Amino acid sequence: MKVLLVDDEKHVRDAIRLLVNWQQHGIDTILEAPDGESATALIAQHHPEIIMTDMMMPIMNGVKLLEWLHANAPDAKTIVISGHDDFSLLRHTLKYGGTDYILKPIDPGQLNEALDKAIQAWTKDEELRQTNRELNIEMNTIKPMYWDKLLSGIIAEPSTYESAAEQLDKELHLTRSINECRVAILSLDTMERSVKNKFSQNMDLLLFSLTNICNEFLTTDGRGYAFRHWHSETEIVLLLWKDLLGAEAFLEKINEGMRTALHTRVDFGIGRLHAFPADVTLSYQEARDALRKRNLKARDTWIHSMLNPAKSPQPALTFTQYEEKMNLAIRSGSTQQIEEVIQMWMDNVKQSEVITLEQLDLWWREYTVMKRRWVQQFFSGISEDKVKEMLTDDPTSVIVPLDEQGILSLSQWQQELTRSIVHMSKMLLENQHKDKNVIFEISEYLQNHYHEDVTLQEIASRFFLSREYISRKFKQEFEVNLSDYLGQIRMSKAKVLLRNPHLRISQVAEMVGYQDEKYFSKVFKKLEGITPNEYRKTSNSI
Repeated sequence: MKVLLVDDEKHVRDAIRLLVNWQQHGIDTILEAPDGESATALIAQHHPEIIMTDMMMPIMNGVKLLEWLHANAPDAKTIVISGHDDFSLLRHTLKYGGTDYILKPIDPGQLNEALDKAIQAWTKDEELRQTNRELNIEMNTIKPMYWDKLLSGIIAEPSTYESAAEQLDKELHLTRSINECRVAILSLDTMERSVKNKFSQNMDLLLFSLTNICNEFLTTDGRGYAFRHWHSETEIVLLLWKDLLGAEAFLEKINEGMRTALHTRVDFGIGRLHAFPADVTLSYQEARDALRKRNLKARDTWIHSMLNPAKSPQPALTFTQYEEKMNLAIRSGSTQQIEEVIQMWMDNVKQSEVITLEQLDLWWREYTVMKRRWVQQFFSGISEDKVKEMLTDDPTSVIVPLDEQGILSLSQWQQELTRSIVHMSKMLLENQHKDKNVIFEISEYLQNHYHEDVTLQEIASRFFLSREYISRKFKQEFEVNLSDYLGQIRMSKAKVLLRNPHLRISQVAEMVGYQDEKYFSKVFKKLEGITPNEYRKTSNSI
């Protein structure tokens, strides 16, 4: 802590230094001033917590210093040390926040007691100030979220305005006399990728920055208020209620602020003028439609309105028209074939004069459904959780690849689409390789354990696969079902054993996995056309 000693007599300041155990009180800095004016300069520079001052001094006396402290350093605690037993001076000390009035000559015990009392008072006040600071920080953190939720609620359901009208008037100056509004929307979906990449690890910070920039302009003269849409992770909504006819020009001004602060501009969609609060939802929907229906292949303006709609797109080009070609390309495992199919798709896309966010979103949903269908088709038998895991490589919503001018970059989109489909093809090839390996492992197991009571269920448990999956894959690989394959192995081994005249038929049957000699003979004749005994006679006679 710091203490400032103010007295025009140096010997008094020296005496105070000697009479106090500063270390015991936690004081590590002692400042001195010969008058009130010098004291104010030191207080402004060093901000001492405790000030001990005389009352009768030249230039600026203690009375004036107390008044100055009350106005400019109200947190500091003041102890008056005076040679005048004057009630008016005592009253002035109390009026302007002094904690004690000590008469000269100074009593050491009284001085140390007064200092201890002042320090305790300052500490108690500082704890309260710290608590208030923490509360203010918490409130400043919560308040934007509160307004986000409240205003998003009004956008969705205008009737909720009445319950919040008083707060909106008090906090945002949105008075009951305001009966018209316009809504504008800023969406990260149509923002340059380079900017989003800078904030890729903290998109909340980007949204916070954009919202603050908007409100720096909007709240200065009470034009409106910007907030994050509670039901969208990418939207900032601007509710405008003043100078509505000049709203487009004002959004241009905000955009210049964006360019200065973040070195980028953004697209705004803006709705028409409507009654507030009754039709605020309608204005919001118009703003959203204007943004979603802007032509991503052209840069005519940054402010998009339904009053100036983009040209209507040509008859819809659907992604599903290319599903079969893409399916075959994926199965081929050829990157070149995949690139050729995607090039065919992109060539058709390039012929469109107009591509909107709405159209991109439709293509994205088609592609997402196709990918899910491919996964379920290529990797049949896998769980829903595994399907979701395999689809996590792609984002959950459409990413709009824009260049530095905010125009749709078809080359970036083509690269991203190629990467995604090549990745799918690689997963399929890896899975096929894995399937083939495990089927051959099962085949090897049968070769080594043909003499045991091997069942499909036992193999399924051993290799952690379903019986249906093993049966299907085994038939695909060997063109025969598993039980027949096992039977062929057993008959092949049995023919070798039957050539040994010292082994009975029943022994041979048991050695190749049949406990019942009659059943063994029946299976043998079915596969070989003759009985085991006939085979033995024939083979031994050769």
